[in-house]
Amino acid sequence: MKRVGMLVVLLALVLAGSMPALAVGKLRVATDATFPPFEYVDEKTREMDGFDIDIIKEIGKRLGMTVEIVNTAWDGLLPGLKTGKYDLVISGMTITDERVMAVDFSDPYFATGQVILVRAGTTDVKEPSDLKGKIVAVQIGTTGQFAAEKIQGLKRIDTYDTTPAAFMALKMRKADAVVTDEMVAREEQQANPGQLQLVGRPFTVEYYGIAVNKGNTQLLRQINRALAQMKADGTYDAIYDKWFGDK
Repeated sequence: MKRVGMLVVLLALVLAGSMPALAVGKLRVATDATFPPFEYVDEKTREMDGFDIDIIKEIGKRLGMTVEIVNTAWDGLLPGLKTGKYDLVISGMTITDERVMAVDFSDPYFATGQVILVRAGTTDVKEPSDLKGKIVAVQIGTTGQFAAEKIQGLKRIDTYDTTPAAFMALKMRKADAVVTDEMVAREEQQANPGQLQLVGRPFTVEYYGIAVNKGNTQLLRQINRALAQMKADGTYDAIYDKWFGDK
């Protein structure tokens, strides 16, 4: 019996060693929850919610892992990932050449583009070139800032720590426009009927990815596999419709 018991233990260890390291345990996730409808703190429940939150919770479920989501300032997301505080970052983060130098990204899970948001009643802004001589508010370190920096003739670009702070600058007339991701602008427009308006079409093409540390290929493969399964079985579409079906 002792010999059989030892064989069972050895077999269990062999099988465990052949299983993915992330099959059980906790997935530490960083997000900047100031970017509705992708990630934000619900005022009633005080819990984080949003499209990205639903996506990563579903991925965690498919990996058999508990998901711990940490609300982190935007400029601390990738540094925290690099130092091992988090296993991954999901935060409406566009895959860019510069970021790819520092981290690895999953397959794209959302397509977007930069748009212009102005105060309702603004008639002289219809496209980026119309922002000449105007003040543009952006969240610092985002593709909104990068896109605004390519617009010729701006009076200046004012950077803010969060996108809501940039929106507030627009409402308070400290800025003439905000450049930000399309669905985020639409969310803000809907939350402020008659106050703000989105003009024109997206003038960039971007794709969000889930960031992991360089070389963490096992986690990256598992994330990509889960995303592919979600898209194939309709789960991704259901989450998309929940957050963007009326936009």
